[in-house]
Amino acid sequence: MAAIITEKFRLNNATQFFESFSETDERYYMFIGKSSPFTSGTSGGSDTSPPTPIDDVTSENYRWDSMIGANQIASSDVSKVVNRRTFVSGTTYDMFEHNISSSNPANNSGATNLFDSTFYFITAAFRVYKVLYNLNSSGNTFALSSEPTFTSPVKQFVGGYYLQYMFTLTTTEINKFLTTDFHPSTTDSTVSAAATTAHGGSAPYNGAPIDAFVVTSQGSGYPDGTYYAKVQGDGSAAIIKLVVSSNVITRFGETGVSAVQVDGTGYTFATVSLAGTNIYTNTGASSLISGSTLTSWNSATAGAITPIISPKVGHGFNALDELGAHYVMMNTKLEQDEGSDLTVENDFRQVGIVKNPSQFGSATLFSSSTARMSSAVLLASNSGEFEVDEKITQATSGAVGRVVEWDSNNKILYYHQERFSDYGVDSSSNATAFSSTTTITGGTSNATGVPSSSSSTVDSAVFSSGYSNPEMEPDSGDIIYIENRRPISRASDQTEDIKIIVEF
Repeated sequence: MAAIITEKFRLNNATQFFESFSETDERYYMFIGKSSPFTSGTSGGSDTSPPTPIDDVTSENYRWDSMIGANQIASSDVSKVVNRRTFVSGTTYDMFEHNISSSNPANNSGATNLFDSTFYFITAAFRVYKVLYNLNSSGNTFALSSEPTFTSPVKQFVGGYYLQYMFTLTTTEINKFLTTDFHPSTTDSTVSAAATTAHGGSAPYNGAPIDAFVVTSQGSGYPDGTYYAKVQGDGSAAIIKLVVSSNVITRFGETGVSAVQVDGTGYTFATVSLAGTNIYTNTGASSLISGSTLTSWNSATAGAITPIISPKVGHGFNALDELGAHYVMMNTKLEQDEGSDLTVENDFRQVGIVKNPSQFGSATLFSSSTARMSSAVLLASNSGEFEVDEKITQATSGAVGRVVEWDSNNKILYYHQERFSDYGVDSSSNATAFSSTTTITGGTSNATGVPSSSSSTVDSAVFSSGYSNPEMEPDSGDIIYIENRRPISRASDQTEDIKIIVEF
């Protein structure tokens, strides 16, 4: 059975995911994790060659063990984006085609899918334009040398290309969602309104206008002059102007050549008959050619014209659908230590997204904007300074862990207990929690610390009998995205700008 996942399906899924960030019962958090190195004996791979994430139950549990902290992804941190095609003078761009084919003369890239073709671009001023026509008078594609600057919703010719202005990125969109490969897609209300007005101004919006056409064959022997032809199909009112020069039909163009006289509306398919019975002498296409003109026309070698049907309603009505915004970008900035929840004293190797985690020890949806995910112990006293990533042990309990951060000022030891030997599993292969006031010893530094037995809040960490749990319930919610990276170091004077793009 032959089947495809359609662009509409991808757009629908992207839209639903994007809109879920605004729903009150949905919470998404971007987290960082894995302060300890990747090794072949534990997680696999190495810091220079991180392992490919594995999608199974066990691996998801591991990610909770090494999670450092998380930031909520707000609705303002999410955007639908499209592939970035930056304007470069001298580039030959494709044009929009409703029936794209690699054999079409306007298809310079050879793409077989509209959204793989180069039919739009973004300029240095962050304006986005759609190419509606890209052929010269010989019927060949050619390079565009002039960068357009207009922002009117009215289609215009620039450097021989017929262009539709779509939108301009805002400063916020540029700062949060622009990358070398992607940029946000948004619908300009003025452009959308213009398309709606041209359509007739009211729903239902069935079909679309004709904004351009391709002269696939110029014919020969036609009588020179200017003529008009009605467009056939399921729409109405579209009329094209045919300029015959040197006995052939001129290509679609700006002035003095063939062009669209009336866009019409409501087309889902369209053809143009070049029979003399569809050729008129006036702009309203009401006076048919006759006499010797009709005789000459019927004696000519017939040409052929392919109308280009616009997207539903018209170009610019819905830029997200028209440019293929089936990507969703999430952007989070890790600024300094985020209120102590995301340490700057260690590096990280994993970035992920967890959906709908709950509060520790509860089924209640986690609601704070940030979360600390390492365990912590408050020391009553210590000797020496603990080191990040070193192994720590507790003699009586047999507990094993790895240091995430040592806060010497507040005497707080933050740690992880990963499910690997020497990382969080004791000599009996059990995950034993640190407990009581038995001394904790650093395996590399030889530092020692005696846990406090008090219950208090220190530097936003809530301690009960000297110990503090992660703020989210481990293994709650769903980790829906995970990425392993080379180590990324943090510092108190730096901000990490993390962008995740999901393709649907």
